[in-house]
Amino acid sequence: MSHVMLLVGTRKGLFIFESRDGRKSWSQRGPFCENWPIMHATWDPKTRAIIAGGGNAWFGPAVWKSTDMGETWTHSSQGLSYPEGEDGTVAVWSLARAGDALYAGVEPAGLFRSLDDGESWSEVAALRAHPTREFWMPGGGGLILHRVLPDAADPSHLMITISAGGAYATEDGGETWEPRNKGVLMSFLPEESQDQPAGQCVHRVVRDAAGTLFQQHHGGLYRSDDDGQHWTSIAEGLPSDFGFAMVAHPHRAGTVFVVPLESDHARYVPGGKAAIWRTKDGGASWEEVRAGFSDEPMFLNVLRGALTADTLDPAGIYFGSATGQLFASTDDGNTWQQIPGLLPVISSVEAAVIEE
Repeated sequence: MSHVMLLVGTRKGLFIFESRDGRKSWSQRGPFCENWPIMHATWDPKTRAIIAGGGNAWFGPAVWKSTDMGETWTHSSQGLSYPEGEDGTVAVWSLARAGDALYAGVEPAGLFRSLDDGESWSEVAALRAHPTREFWMPGGGGLILHRVLPDAADPSHLMITISAGGAYATEDGGETWEPRNKGVLMSFLPEESQDQPAGQCVHRVVRDAAGTLFQQHHGGLYRSDDDGQHWTSIAEGLPSDFGFAMVAHPHRAGTVFVVPLESDHARYVPGGKAAIWRTKDGGASWEEVRAGFSDEPMFLNVLRGALTADTLDPAGIYFGSATGQLFASTDDGNTWQQIPGLLPVISSVEAAVIEE
């Protein structure tokens, strides 16, 4: 037996949605984590724990953990700080397990590792020591490491993304790092700066079932067939190349979902029409999916971590809006429905299939 759990991080805590009837209906619990802002939460199958990261300038950073499906929680910020004399860490924005290690991406941008399942942390210092750090600069939301993307086949192989700093990869568990941003244009910088190795404002990077990487940038969508060494634009066919959210289908190579937004200055779905855009051919073409969405104007914004997929077949695709709505598709993204309820600003949504 199994059930599907959605972990929904919001500005006012973590909410848990669960379906035990084949994703036909959903129960809701929360908010948890004492109403702290939660930027990302994930299910850790190794320890069967819910891990949530968050904080802000008032609370500071912390990683929350529940080993009883959300009934009780502990949290720790031990080690989640930079050396004395540097700016303090503000919040945890991303979490991922790779082998025996948990990783946390923080604001201001940096990477931390835990070898005791989140009880204590130490910085992966080689990343901030990289000579291209001089090109990093805060994006609109600050200077944040918002994505830790592990390779399921090799825990020493990680990709991280920084806004605005770009994508970096390590092949040795964080001892050395390489910027991987060639081909990504930076519309916010002058032409003479386009060849700099870092400083790109990457919004989201995902890996599909075949290992191909896809990227939603501040201005552009890209594909890489060589683990980020080179990127090629795949924005043609979309109503806008600006957006935040992106997810790959868990089983179908080349199938990726995005939520384009009107523009950098008008951060809502084009024309106020709720829709998901999907490619089934690796970005060669795109199709708009609106089945199940209301025809009434809905000026939604979907943030970078708020689009996700479960691992069932057909796959469930889910997204949350900055205005608190949560949407679900249980048929590979073909048709959509709104899950009842209205939440605080949704920062992230992650789906997990829980084996019982």
